Amino acid sequence: MAGASEQTRPSPDALLKAAQREGRGKFKIFFGAAPGVGKTYEMLVEARRRKAEGIDVVVGVVETHGRAETESQLAGLEVISRRKVEYKGRMLEEMDLDAILARRPQLVLVDELAHSNAPGSHHPKRYLDVQDLLAAGIDVYSTMNVQHVESLNDIVARITRIRVRETVPDSVVDSADDVELVDLTPADLIARLGEGKVYVREQAQRALKHYFSPGNLTALRELALRRTAERVDEQMLSYMREHAITGPWGAGERVLVCVDPGPDSANTVRAAKRTAQNLDAELIALYVETERHTLLSETEQARLAEALRLAEQLGAEVVHVPGRSVVEEILAFARSRNVTRVVVGKSRRSRWFELRHGSVVDQLVRSGSGLAVEVAPSGDKAEAAERVDWTFGAPLSPRPYLEGVLTTALATAFGALIDAHIKLPNISLLYVVPVMVAAARHGLVPSLWVSTLSILCFNFFFLPPLYQFTITDPANVVALFFFMFVAILASALGTRTRAQAEAARREARTNAELYAFSRKIAGVIDLDDLLWIVVTHLARLMNAEVAMLMPDRAAAETGKLVLRAAFPPDSEFTDADLAAARWSWEQERPTGRGTDTLPGGRWLFMPIRTSRSSIAVIGVLSREETEMSSSARRLLEAVGNQTAVAIERVALAADIDQARLREERERLRSAMLTSVSHDLRTPLASILGALSSLKTYRERYDAATREDLLDTAMSEAERLDRFVGNLLDMTRLDAGVIVPKREVVDVGDLVSTTLRRAGPLLKDHSVASIVAPDLPALSLDFVLAEQALFNILDNAAKYSAPGGRIEVEARRVDGRVEIVVRDEGPGIDPAALGRLFDKFYRADDGDRRRAGTGLGLAIAKGFVEVQGGTIAARNRNDRSGAEFVVSYPA
Repeated sequence: MAGASEQTRPSPDALLKAAQREGRGKFKIFFGAAPGVGKTYEMLVEARRRKAEGIDVVVGVVETHGRAETESQLAGLEVISRRKVEYKGRMLEEMDLDAILARRPQLVLVDELAHSNAPGSHHPKRYLDVQDLLAAGIDVYSTMNVQHVESLNDIVARITRIRVRETVPDSVVDSADDVELVDLTPADLIARLGEGKVYVREQAQRALKHYFSPGNLTALRELALRRTAERVDEQMLSYMREHAITGPWGAGERVLVCVDPGPDSANTVRAAKRTAQNLDAELIALYVETERHTLLSETEQARLAEALRLAEQLGAEVVHVPGRSVVEEILAFARSRNVTRVVVGKSRRSRWFELRHGSVVDQLVRSGSGLAVEVAPSGDKAEAAERVDWTFGAPLSPRPYLEGVLTTALATAFGALIDAHIKLPNISLLYVVPVMVAAARHGLVPSLWVSTLSILCFNFFFLPPLYQFTITDPANVVALFFFMFVAILASALGTRTRAQAEAARREARTNAELYAFSRKIAGVIDLDDLLWIVVTHLARLMNAEVAMLMPDRAAAETGKLVLRAAFPPDSEFTDADLAAARWSWEQERPTGRGTDTLPGGRWLFMPIRTSRSSIAVIGVLSREETEMSSSARRLLEAVGNQTAVAIERVALAADIDQARLREERERLRSAMLTSVSHDLRTPLASILGALSSLKTYRERYDAATREDLLDTAMSEAERLDRFVGNLLDMTRLDAGVIVPKREVVDVGDLVSTTLRRAGPLLKDHSVASIVAPDLPALSLDFVLAEQALFNILDNAAKYSAPGGRIEVEARRVDGRVEIVVRDEGPGIDPAALGRLFDKFYRADDGDRRRAGTGLGLAIAKGFVEVQGGTIAARNRNDRSGAEFVVSYPA
């Protein structure tokens, strides 16, 4: 039953893709095999039909190329004026993206999707403009030919012998909601060329001889049909998954493409993309960083970065792993990710090199791993030819070689000294030391130089005949041969050890930097401190200026970014830099230097986000002329991810504090409303009742009754006055405007005055006061101190039964004067001791609710502490009841 329910349930991935398309515009591509098949014409016909249906249609850019049939279809369609751009003294016209976004039509026509925009435009490619239009909810019709599909670029080049430079990533084509193939037979297309309907006569004749040959057109047509069929098949599968239509779903395949810095790396990635697309498989691009990585030339590093960037554009997951053996790391990664097929490039190494170092393809095939190994075809030899680096990465400075001469001379002198006193048969081993030193310090070529010097010195100084480069004894020939073998082997081993140590040091340094960074930001709770740590740390790591931009809280609805931290602090941004940063924030994609969007910018902007939302934008202005390396980009991404989590943690902590404050305000507001609505209205009701009775029935009451009613009104008015006074006192305490007016106060006088004032409250209780003799005078504000003691006595009267005893004791304890108030009430619940002095807190006493606002003890605590005293509450030890202790410095 579980299996049946799984089959009838829609695919979560398909539903997620459908949800991601919500709110975006619909994208349709008119796809053709070659220029002249009628893509633009068909697009305009469809646009006119949609306009007749009432759809708001505008023309963003349409290239008619002087064809009358196409121009006739533009009649009646609104055309957005193009933007003029000056480039190298010429005025170029480009689609005005801003004008279209401001116009906001329902449908816009954008011809030639693969077009490269003029420098200074929003994006270097027109398909990036289309993505902005789709993100704004505008439908787009566009056109393109099969030779512009990135993954088919090398195949088209081999068919036509013409390399097309303007390409569109496969992910853009795959994102189209609909692809319509505009087909024309080769014979009909050649006929159109002959009639001058595609190019003018002279151009048409040249095209017929080269690009538009019948064989080329047939092959291109087959490619277009296949690519469209793949797209139709993908749409059918998506529909089945979204609607839970059961089908023969097989286990998913994974294709691994091995990227290297060779000249065919881009073709290998494209071949792997086609394989993954045909198999409907996930594509992973893997680069194994061995000791040779440190010896790569700038050309090889640029080629490697371009291949990895291409793999990312084609939708592959890009992975870097360090290792000693390429084959071992490929097999280990393939097993860990359940890879079923490996695509590698055809080796251009010589047969001699493969005999010495082994072939990656042969080792993969012989590994018995069960992997399907596919070898991608190499590109044209003329295109792939490159300059051979005969220096083998050797240092150009003479210092390593002079150092080798010196160490060899020292070894020779030391050997001669030993040979003069002790005859050693294996004195040649002394020369292994300078060889290993050169290999460990400077690499392979300097160590081979030292090996050559060592062989010559050993032959000249230690093999007979001495001081000649000749050998008479055959045994010495064999010894010299083995010595040469050992020296070269030691050079190679020392060089490999050095490279592995350098790679390990780089990894350790990167891990140490990330660990140190995580420790720095772990305990930071202030956002400004966190951002300052981030920019200073990144500036030191990247040798660049670093800035952090975040949304302006004051204008959150506008999405404006503001500079929150920068190192150095005087970093400046132009309007173009800020516009690039905002685009990176809105589109959640890297922008600026070294990217596909605004590559001519000074800064590289990279958005950072967590699973919840986007957090900030990191800006990096490198002090170096070259583009950021792939390892530096990975380091920036790792630091950015940690920074995003840390910023979110700080924001969540602030949100929690705000929630606590809101909860506390809500609690106080509720308590305040309860107090005002009940405790303040109760005495008002008594006063109004007594006074209205006197006014209405005055003549019916005798003198005693009238006096009793007046006493009731008076006592309730006094109680109301105390309540209002407490509220005002609490307001003054919260505002911090109470300044004690200190004077000399006698403790006995303070106690007696307060007891007299509280007499009406204590009339139903037995009151005793004990004031120790010879108490020192206190420096207090008499009014505040009396009110604090009065509130404590009022609380004791409320929670003591009628007839209960209330004691007031004044005593001296360790240089302080304590005033203790004891009652014989029920005492204080231990759970309530921590909240006893909170505002509006009143202890529960069964069904009885004591009259009052719950502010008396809070005010007493505030008045005591503002004068430098302390107040505490506890339960009595000798019997039931509470004990309040007020302590002032003597």
